Amino acid sequence: MKLRKTSPFFKRAKGKASDEGWTFMETLIVIAVVLILTSVVGFTGIQHLDRARAATARSQIDAFSLALQAYFIDNGQFPTEEQGLEALWQRPSIEPISPSWAGPYMSRRIPNDPWGNPYEYRVPGPYGLPFGIRSFGADGVEGGEGRNADITSWGD
Repeated sequence: MKLRKTSPFFKRAKGKASDEGWTFMETLIVIAVVLILTSVVGFTGIQHLDRARAATARSQIDAFSLALQAYFIDNGQFPTEEQGLEALWQRPSIEPISPSWAGPYMSRRIPNDPWGNPYEYRVPGPYGLPFGIRSFGADGVEGGEGRNADITSWGD
């Protein structure tokens, strides 16, 4: 099949250099679509990040609770509030110091909660429990809802 120079296909295939590429308006539309998609993904990511931080806090509190039980088995008592959770990592220097401390009871230093605040450790704990551990959530103060809600070892 031989194409004539007057056929529509020949004209489109030949084209001009000035007809190639995107116009300024097309570029702006593409940038707007990319920005909208990025913002949607960003907001969704923030929601997942908050849930991940809460899950991390619950997991750390559970690990502290297990380590406190092991501490109690070795020492016959839980660390005092003054000794704090740090007694799970290194031998307490504040009385009462047990000669049967066999730690460390945690595999690494006691971290702050996922929002960068220290955990609260109480002896005795609420509701007649032997101890209580609490993260104050994103706002760092008692109470709150949603991402600001407290995360506790006693499940309230």
